[in-house]
Amino acid sequence: MTESNLLSIAFFIYAASIVPYFLLFFKKTTRLGRPSMLMVLAGLVFHTAALAVRWKLSGHAPMSNMYESLSFFSWALVAAYLIADLFLKISRLGFFVLLCNIAILVYAFSHDKTMKPLMPALQSNWLLLHVSSCFLSYGAFAISFIAAAIYLFPGSKQELTLEKLDAVMYKAILFGFPLLTFGVASGAIWANEAWGRYWSWDPKETWSLVTWLIYALYLHLRLMKAWGGKKLAWVAMTGFLSVIFTYIGVNYLMAGLHSYAR
Repeated sequence: MTESNLLSIAFFIYAASIVPYFLLFFKKTTRLGRPSMLMVLAGLVFHTAALAVRWKLSGHAPMSNMYESLSFFSWALVAAYLIADLFLKISRLGFFVLLCNIAILVYAFSHDKTMKPLMPALQSNWLLLHVSSCFLSYGAFAISFIAAAIYLFPGSKQELTLEKLDAVMYKAILFGFPLLTFGVASGAIWANEAWGRYWSWDPKETWSLVTWLIYALYLHLRLMKAWGGKKLAWVAMTGFLSVIFTYIGVNYLMAGLHSYAR
């Protein structure tokens, strides 16, 4: 089965799972939690197979262009959600996670799917380490963003308490922050190998640092008594907006060493 077919199957499973997750969140039913999770897990299995097939055919980790990175971002978001649901029991957030995931894949399908040889700067083992750690952190931060948005939006919480949403925000960021830290550090090491310098203030490097500082600020402010609740939720939301600008906005608005990632 081709990579395209496998990813299409994953897409339709993700799309179908939106229905039970909708009922789980808005109808306050408790019986659909496990079936919904199993559907998403099945989608992730097909998605993983799609990435594996593309990796085998291309000869490199499928993370070298916008189509591949969006597909991997989708995979990382679903994986992060399933891990969070396993430990934090956040199945009621699944509806919003799956909506975001569908949007990511639809955007991915709009890009060129052609497999091309890696440019010299990308021919490194750091590609897998740097990109995978960054996108796994992005998946965790997306969950914190969703929790923050529900926290701030009156009347939408259903059975999700403020305390629960706050805990999800914090633990998702606590999980994602070390991964982002490793991603930034490994990117600097890779840059030194590829271009002979650890840091060049390239736009994507700069905005990666901005994103890191926002989440570092969130973790710092959480220790202060005067900060909490809605204030921290806004910081969490700002952090993920910075993630999206770092990932997509910089590619189209600012020329730099990472322009190949369009």
